[in-house]
Amino acid sequence: MLRSGSGCVTAVLARTLRDALGPEHCTLFISTDINSRAVRATQATGSANSILHHEILQADLLAPLLPRLLHSVDLLVFNPPYVPTPTSEVGSHGIEASWAGGKDGREVLDRILDSIPNLLRPQGGCMYLVAVNENLPEDICARMREENLQAEVVRSRKARNEVLHVLRFIHA
Repeated sequence: MLRSGSGCVTAVLARTLRDALGPEHCTLFISTDINSRAVRATQATGSANSILHHEILQADLLAPLLPRLLHSVDLLVFNPPYVPTPTSEVGSHGIEASWAGGKDGREVLDRILDSIPNLLRPQGGCMYLVAVNENLPEDICARMREENLQAEVVRSRKARNEVLHVLRFIHA
């Protein structure tokens, strides 16, 4: 999990997996966020939802975890800062880090895309990514196909003033 925000997505995922697989199944969740307030919120949400195996790090994307996660991620969920903004807003530690995506809303997203084939477990590792029209979702899928991943837009939905897309990449 990247950019944990409040930790709600992790909590829903953890509860869903616990219900589907049973409480004896051990799933490790790793959340990162560059914002210390988001890290604290994720910790509180995880505790309130009894997520037992949850590592929460204040970090820029997955930088400190890359060697550890090499070819071992079963599921990666990423809701990047995707709003097109001036480049100067990208990478701050303030609240704008939650939405500031830079040119085409892709500056943060593009930094992680090259790592995906090396993170996902061969034969079935999967990533879900949230994007908007301005991020050029079909271009993202084409780029991931060049990395020999199955890539598709699995859901699109209008939400207020933006069209959200959920993209899925699978290591085949």
